[in-house]
This record gives sequence, structure tokens and C-alpha cells, in this order.
Amino acid sequence: MAPFDQNSQSLLPRHLYAAPGVASAFARSISMPSVGTVESSYMAAPVGASSDRRSSSFPIAAPSEPGKIEMYSPAFYAACTVGGILSCGLTHMAVTPLDLVKCNMQIDPAKYKSIGSGFGILLKEQGPRGFFRGWVPTLLGYSAQGACKFGFYEYFKKYYSDLAGPENAEKYRTFIYLAGSASAEFIADVALCPFEAVKVRVQTKPGFARGLADGFPRFVASEGYLGLYKGLVPLWGRQIPYTMMKFACFEKTVELLYQHVVPVPKSECSKSTQLGISFAGGYIAGVFCAIVSHPADNLVSFLNNAKGATVGEAVKQIGILGLFTRGLPLRIVMIGTLTGAQWGIYDSFKVFVGLPTTGGVAKK
Repeated sequence: MAPFDQNSQSLLPRHLYAAPGVASAFARSISMPSVGTVESSYMAAPVGASSDRRSSSFPIAAPSEPGKIEMYSPAFYAACTVGGILSCGLTHMAVTPLDLVKCNMQIDPAKYKSIGSGFGILLKEQGPRGFFRGWVPTLLGYSAQGACKFGFYEYFKKYYSDLAGPENAEKYRTFIYLAGSASAEFIADVALCPFEAVKVRVQTKPGFARGLADGFPRFVASEGYLGLYKGLVPLWGRQIPYTMMKFACFEKTVELLYQHVVPVPKSECSKSTQLGISFAGGYIAGVFCAIVSHPADNLVSFLNNAKGATVGEAVKQIGILGLFTRGLPLRIVMIGTLTGAQWGIYDSFKVFVGLPTTGGVAKK
């Protein structure tokens, strides 16, 4: 596909990361009404402005060297998918001990009354190795989820921007972040759900299984293959709001950091500074993610642990207050750190392969 084939691709993606020289040539080859200045790295730039002004408004120039990845090409989406695998799979596996304590606090609060006592009980009953029980389904499940989450987010963000057109995509960019992330997570949870079901059962039922290899067939023998998706609707209820907050809050936070905190435009920041901002934006987004998605997280843990239980029974037993508070402090710490690390890893991988970091706005 030609780099600026206006018949097969919208103008929007080609403005996003165009190098100054390319942008000038592009502006001379077509005309388009001005839609205002760039306020997001994913929104359109004004074509009617002079080439000097337009060049200074690009957050990061696109890699133009031979062999570098072209934006919105199949290689671009493949790179985002790999970045998602690394960011989600590795981080979730690393916090397995926290997740293990959190799940047990949700399932048996009478026994696991606090974070400290939870770790103490698990250490006494299962030893140090017990803290990483369920790490294999965690790694595989969240790697699959991350691949779909980040890869499809980039795809849907471009797709919805194209549908909206440059002016509306600029004006309603937050809604595009929300719609793109929700669409991506809907798909990602289908990939995650079977692994999440086995993980919760392994972590909260001592003696059920040692991990995925023996836990998966035992789960299927007990509840059938459809049982692996018993928690899909609550998982959607947990993960879709979580991911909408994760991506939209991240994009907005990074935009504000570059506008009001960082003293120079993003294009003048070092890569290490940009990656630091990615981590900070991710951590802030993660705190809000944990709060928004916590009630559904309690439901997922309960349903995957109690055979034949329904959502109504779970709500009745846990209670409304318990849905919002049980295990929340630990989850805020876990999800904040997790989300910050995910954005740091994801953007680090993008930089490694020659792509710009996510989000941000150039200062005028």
C-alpha cells in the first residue's frame, strides 16, 4: 500500500506521525480544510497551516529509515500485539503473590482478614512456593488478553477515528479512546476467560490442582467446557470498564503531563523521559481502574470458586458494601503498579522497534 494512498486510507492516520519533510510533501499533494491544531498524538493536524508550523506540532517524527515500521501497517499492529503480550503477561505473572492473597481475601474473608495475615497464612500452609501457585494460567491467559487488548485498541482507535473524520476525531477523541478500548477488551476477555477460571480455582481451592496442566482437565471434567466461560459476563463487567478507564485516563493524563508538567514539547523530550511519563500516566490510570472494576472482580472470584453459583447468590452473600470494599486496598496497590508497568513495557517495546510512545501533545 502506498504511504499516502488517499483512496484506500483516511487522511487521519497519515498525519499522526509524519516526519516534517513527508508532511510538507503531503500537504503540497492534497488539500483539506483546516481542522485545528494537534491536541493528541492520534488526532489530525491542520493541513492549511504553513509547513514550519505543522512540522513543529508533531509530537514525534515517524521512523523513515529503511526497514522501520510504517504506521498502521500489518507490521505496526503485529508490533503492538507483541508489546501487549509482553506488557500484560509478564506483569500479571510478577504480581501473582498479591493476586493470590487478594483472591483468597475475596473468597474467605473470615480466614484471610488482612493483607499481612493473608500472606502469613499462605506462607504457613503452603510455603514460599505457594505464593506463585497459578502462575502458568496467569502468564498464558494475560498474554493472550494483552495481545488482543493492545493490538485491537490500536486498530479500533484508528477505525473509529476514520469513521468520525478528522474534525470530529479531534473534538471527540476521548470518546474514541473509550469506544476503541471497550471494543478491544470485549475480544480480549474471550481469550482470557478460560485461563482465569482455572487460575482462580487453583489459587483458592487447596488440593484442587498444582497448575494449568492438571487444573484444566479437572475443571473441564467437573463443569464441562462451557463452565470455563461461566464467569465471562462478570469478566466483561470487570474488564471493560477497567480497560476503558485504563486507556482513556492514560491518554488524558499523559496529554495533561505534557501540557502542564513537562517544560518542553514531547518531541524535545528524551526517550527515557517519555517512558517515565508513560509509567506515571499508567499508574494514575491504574488507581482509577481498580476502583471502577472492583465490584465485578469480587464477582469473578466468587463465581469461579463456587460451583453452580449465580450472580444473584454472589451479591447476596458478599453484600453490596463488600463488593466495593473487600480486598480493595490491595487491589489498588496491585493494579496501580501493574498498569504503570504495563504502559512502561508497552511503550518501551514500541520505542525499541522504532515507533513513537503512546499519547501526548506538543506545546505551542
